[in-house]
Amino acid sequence: MSSITEITDFFAPELDVYARLTENQLLNREFPEKGMFIAESPKVIGRALDAGYEPISCLMEKSHIEGEGKQILARIKDVPVFCAESDVLTQLTGFKLTRGMLCAMKRRPLPAVKEICENKNRIVILDRVMNPTNVGAIIRSAAALGMDAVLLTPGCSDPLYRRAARVSMGTVFQIEWTFLSGDGFDEIKDLGFKTVAMALKENSLSVDDPRLTAEKKLAVVMGTEGDGLSDKTISACDYTVKIPMCHGVDSLNVAAASAVAFYQFGKSQVREE
Repeated sequence: MSSITEITDFFAPELDVYARLTENQLLNREFPEKGMFIAESPKVIGRALDAGYEPISCLMEKSHIEGEGKQILARIKDVPVFCAESDVLTQLTGFKLTRGMLCAMKRRPLPAVKEICENKNRIVILDRVMNPTNVGAIIRSAAALGMDAVLLTPGCSDPLYRRAARVSMGTVFQIEWTFLSGDGFDEIKDLGFKTVAMALKENSLSVDDPRLTAEKKLAVVMGTEGDGLSDKTISACDYTVKIPMCHGVDSLNVAAASAVAFYQFGKSQVREE
């Protein structure tokens, strides 16, 4: 069992990672080798451990020591654990813990785009999707519905941000992902992918057009909330695709639209498996 310490000093430096450092400070862009992230809930923490991420410390409710967190504690025996009652932890962190457990973990170097895309047939490109909840939901759909990898432009929220990883239910540790070096997709096209811009344009193909599923390698491009993809990005893609709407509804949230698109484009992948 890990060494468990009850919190008595809110300002103890070992609690900074949970109470006083922002997501960007944890990311540590200047020294990425020192970067950290916070995994929230036993399920997410467990999937991060399964993927080989190294824990630094844990923060949890007392009630979960012999409850939902017990199995996690058994896996991180040499890691310091801090505990308190639920209301104390909410006061410390500023939010109510999901399933009563947080774990600070070390980041790992991101793989190269070429490495990610090798031997892949269906990938997702997120373009300036800034809401971490949407990033997490899209990654969960990508993992579940036959996509092979996720690439993000620099303007996107980081998939390891606490909320993104939690909303993804830990699937950010089950599907490969990395950041593109810029907003252009030339590198993706050079790797043999046809690019599909999801956009509400009159001259778009329907999402169920057989020409799309017939493509051996597809990269599905999803845009930011509200504005969607820019005209420049749309014109740079090989296809423009939309999801037909009913009852006068003009569009879906990007996370909901991603699930529809991934289900359709990933059908051939699921059958092959």
